[in-house]
This record gives sequence, C-alpha cells and structure tokens, in this order.
Amino acid sequence: MAAPAVAALILGTLAVAAPAGAATPVNEQTAKELPGSHPAWATAQADLGAVADSAQSTARVYLAGQDQAGLAALAQAVSDVNSPKYGEFLSTEDTQAKFGATPAQVKAVTAWLTGAGLSISESTSHYIQVSGSTSALTKAFGTPFHSYRTADGTHRAPARNAVVPAAVANAVLAVGNLSDAPHKAVSQAVSVKDAENAAAAAQPRLGLSPQAAKPDAGLPTVPTCSDNGYASKVAKGAPAGYEKNEPFAPCSYTPTQLRKAYGITDAKVTGKGARVAIIDAYALGTMEQDANHFASLHGDKPFAKGQYTEVVTKDKWNHQADCGDWSGEEALDVEMAHGLAPDAKVVYVGANSCMDADLNAALAKVVDGHLADVVSNSWGEIMHGKSGDLDPAVIAADNQLFELGALEGISFTVSSGDCGNSSPGAAATGINCEKDTKEAQADWPSASPWVTSVGGTALELADKSGKYGHEVSMGDQRSVLSADGKSWDPMPGFFYFGGGGGVSKDFQQPWYQKGVVPNSIAKVAADGTKSLTPLRATPDVAMSGDLVAATLVGYTPDKGAYSEGGYGGTSVSSPELAAVLADTIQERGGRAIGFANPVLYDRAGTKAFHDVNNAAVHTPFGNVVDLGMIGGQLKVRLYKVGADYGLTASKGYDTATGVGTPNGVDYFKSFQLRKH
Repeated sequence: MAAPAVAALILGTLAVAAPAGAATPVNEQTAKELPGSHPAWATAQADLGAVADSAQSTARVYLAGQDQAGLAALAQAVSDVNSPKYGEFLSTEDTQAKFGATPAQVKAVTAWLTGAGLSISESTSHYIQVSGSTSALTKAFGTPFHSYRTADGTHRAPARNAVVPAAVANAVLAVGNLSDAPHKAVSQAVSVKDAENAAAAAQPRLGLSPQAAKPDAGLPTVPTCSDNGYASKVAKGAPAGYEKNEPFAPCSYTPTQLRKAYGITDAKVTGKGARVAIIDAYALGTMEQDANHFASLHGDKPFAKGQYTEVVTKDKWNHQADCGDWSGEEALDVEMAHGLAPDAKVVYVGANSCMDADLNAALAKVVDGHLADVVSNSWGEIMHGKSGDLDPAVIAADNQLFELGALEGISFTVSSGDCGNSSPGAAATGINCEKDTKEAQADWPSASPWVTSVGGTALELADKSGKYGHEVSMGDQRSVLSADGKSWDPMPGFFYFGGGGGVSKDFQQPWYQKGVVPNSIAKVAADGTKSLTPLRATPDVAMSGDLVAATLVGYTPDKGAYSEGGYGGTSVSSPELAAVLADTIQERGGRAIGFANPVLYDRAGTKAFHDVNNAAVHTPFGNVVDLGMIGGQLKVRLYKVGADYGLTASKGYDTATGVGTPNGVDYFKSFQLRKH
C-alpha cells in the first residue's frame, strides 16, 4: 500500500532539476520538499498555463516549533495510562517554551519570505500568513504556479511540489493555501426539516414516487410520535413495513432524557468545575438567550452569570456564501454541552469561516489560552475526493495543535461524520454526504490519532421511566408513503443518513488501540486496501445521534422567531461526549483527563461501556415518521434504523460505534477506583 499520508508531511531532502523556464531562487541541491503541495488534480492534461507574475495570492506558512518528535513523544507519555508521566500536564507557558517556535525561527522564516518579496499579513505563534505576487511566491517556494481546469472551475496551484531553503526547513512544518481550491469543513448537524427538504430535492433523481399522500391514507394528519420510548405508540393504518406493529418514531429527546438514559442523573454529576469549548463557524447573536430559554422550557437550569462566554471576531468573518448557515449547529452543540453537564462552564469559539485555516486558528485560540478542558468539534471533511486529497498542511497543522493540547491536558472530541463509510455508494443517496468522495474512507479530523472520534447510535428508552433500553448503530434507510397510502416506495428504503467511521489508510494504529481493535479490522482500510501493519480505526466511542431518534434543539434564526425542532447527526454525539468528559472530570475530583482515548480504551470490554451490537437487539427497528399535513398533503416516512452504509455494530470494537457508549453509573464508578 502507499505510505501513510502522515509520513508525507515530513520534509525530505530533495535534489531535483527545475522545470524549463522556472525560477531557481533556492539552492535545490539542499532544498527540502513539501510533499503534497502540488495537488493531484493539477495534471498536465488540465494545465491552462502559467499564472500571470503580477497576480496576487496568499499562503500560510505553519511553524514547526522545537523538537516535533519530542512533542509527540511527551504528549503520548502524559496521556498513556501505563506511563510514569501519565497526567503530568504542562502549563501553556511551559509548553510554548519547550515546543513552540523560537524568536530566532520566526525571524529566519520572516526574513526568507520578505526577502522573496512577500508581505506579512498576519503572524502568530503557529503560522505566518503572507501575500504577494505570483513571482514572489515562485521565488519563495521554488515552483511556478499554473492555472488548472477542475470540476468546479479554474484553480491556481504549484506546478510541482514547493520547496523551502535548507536554512529554514526545520522551522517550517507545512505550507497551506498554495492552491486556491477551497479547503473547508462541513457541519455534521442535520435538522429533520432540512433533511426532508434535501430528500425532496433528490426525489426526481432517485425515481421515487411523490413525497406526499392523500389525507385519507389512514394515518394521523397531525405530527405524531412515540413519547415514551421507541415502541410506545403503534402506527395504526400504516402499510406493512419491516416488522409487525411498526411504531411511530420517538419524539425528539431532551437533555433531561439523555442524562437519565446515560446514567448521568443517577451518578449525580453535573460537570461542576470543568470547562467545555465549542468550536463552529461564525456565531448566533442570541445563543445565550436561546440556550437559557430552551433550558427553562424543559425543566433545566439556565446558564448562571459568567458560566457562558464567547470568543468571536465578527469583523473578520468571510466565505459566508461558501459555508452557509451554522446557527443550528451552534445551538445544538451549546445546548447539548450545557444539557448533559449543566454546571460546566461553556465557551463558544466561533471560527471566522468553515475554511480549514480559520477552524485551525480557532483551535489554536483554545490551546494557546487553555480556554477549556474539553473541546467539541462537530465538523469534518473527506480526505480523498475526486477533485483531490486533503491538503497535507491541514493535517500537519491540526495534529500539531492536538498534540499541544494533549500536553496541556485538553481533550478533543470530533464528530465521525453522517455518511456511513463516506463511499460513493453512500454519497449517492445520503443527505449529509460529500458527493466528491472517490472511495470509502474515514473523515478528517476524525481520523487523527490525537482526537476522540465520536460515532452515532439510535437510542431506545426502556419505557416511560426514561431508563436506558437499547442502542443500535446510527444508520437509516428511508421510504416514502405512496400517494394512495397503501405501500412504501422504495421497499426496502435507500440509505439516507448514518454515523461515520472506518479504518484510515493515512495513519498507523495508535498505541491505545493495540489489543482492542483486532487485526481483522485494523489491517484493512475502509477502501479495501490491505496493510501489513495495523491502521487507525474510527470511531473510538459513540452516543445517541440518529435523525429518527432525534434530539430537540431550540434557537432564534437570523431575522426569525425562536422555534424548536429535531436534529440528528454525530454533531449531537460529539458535544454529548464532551459533556460526559466534563462530568468525568468532576468525578475525578477536578483532575483533567487530557487526551481521552487511552482512558476510554483502558475500559473497553468492561461494564463501563455498553457494547452496541445490532445482532443482540430483538427488533429491526422499523419506525414511522408522521409529519402531518404540510401544504395540504400528508407527509409520512418509513425508516429502518441500525442500517448504516458499509458499517455495522457488532460484538466488541466495531467501526460503527467504537468501544461502545458510556454505561451510566458503572462508567462513572470506574473513575472512583483508579487514578486514571
């Protein structure tokens, strides 16, 4: 198999001949290459010629800091439950002094860039942003820049891999934005309403029947759901589906119900003393007010004075047209974190856009200021698309921040995605899939060995008491009630929505997965590539997030009125797990967890986790979603859950739900018995 992408981030000595007519600003006998900076989509066949020398561009040079290998080694040592250094976290100041970029490194890199004719537009402890002409970029990075024809228009890119002078190579981690193709993440939250709209738009393409039935179809003409668990209300009048006495889908779960189901209420933990950060794009102007209103409406406490804060720079927002509205995502994340850890402090950090560079800068704010003990990130993107692979600079820069955070005792939770194995097959019908995918894969940053990848489940409450019943993997097949109300179309339904996961061919197996993830899983990447050595498997854990067993969210959209609706996705799961980790910090007497995976895998196979196993559940979980009369027509759907694309939950570790979901009091008790 090809070498893992993480290996490609290492700067290697290069002795190459420059292309005919290319500038040779650096001594290329000792220059060092930046592998992957020439994207795969920039082919000779798509080459439209050189970019004008006077054309203006920007680039971001990420700083390597001191002792990259030492940073990774120490981050592992303080995180490894079997290490004598476990839990010996460093302060932000000590971390920066030991591993941050030195003034001499910054000075040398700045001199190199300005000497090539580039201007410094921004400088931080992690990167130097430059702008200037194409001729200056060519002089700095030793490559001409050409325009290339792509599926989404014409884009600029280096005509070959960029190089940097040997004198500064050790100070440069990676260089991003050398190509101008968009590098952005997508929200992993989907509302039931938006999902239905997306499905309606896809109906003609999929050849399905009309979306609405006649009012006399035999089903309720008002929205109807099961309010006491999955099977509390039979969908009388519905055509035959997957099982006898098919129930209506559950009413959207509230934080109170989720706390009860996962044993947080019985464990009497509230996240007191812990801090949770939420990172999304932009910011909702009414977030604190909406969260307080939502909590009060559903029997919970609003934020106390000073318990909720924001870090937002609205004057620097950009790319709103490319990124869309993230308000629902933000409301979901904040309300889940507060709902499952009601006494934890919550800080919302709004990136200036959904572009990778801006999300990385938001991560850096949290790490550099040690703003939180746990950070939830409900966004991600594919790593391998038809239009090219993820920029290696994104991987290098994000991983560096995750390692620095681990060293400081910060946990990062990340949504694993909502598109099953993110394959073209899943993307063909999945409503939250990136259509550009070219192969089954694990998403980024979920695939990073330095984050806790959180998958999704469909949660069934036992009864009206609200206690935990069962879980299956998050994955929905969807059918539409026919116009005459007598059948479902298609039957069985097509893949619609499902938790992300898979084995990444880009990273070797991290130490904490050894002995837990079997080689039968770890040696076969999601795309079928076989490896001689085990690889990184995702997700690590899971929590409720299915769109059918949705979660209730309330907020005030721009120029709108406050309203509530059901949301699904691993966007639900990530802040849920972040809140559970905040509760765990309280259980540990205020001691930070740091990078959580070693602690979580140390409990794999014990009573601390529900081992989610679809085969052990007594029913295939058919559910009828009755949306009532909309526009004079009855909208009813049939879903089968536990039907993810390419992933299934089975006994032991699996790529749908990881090691499982937190098992209530037993999970929290496990932290009373050990130092880790």
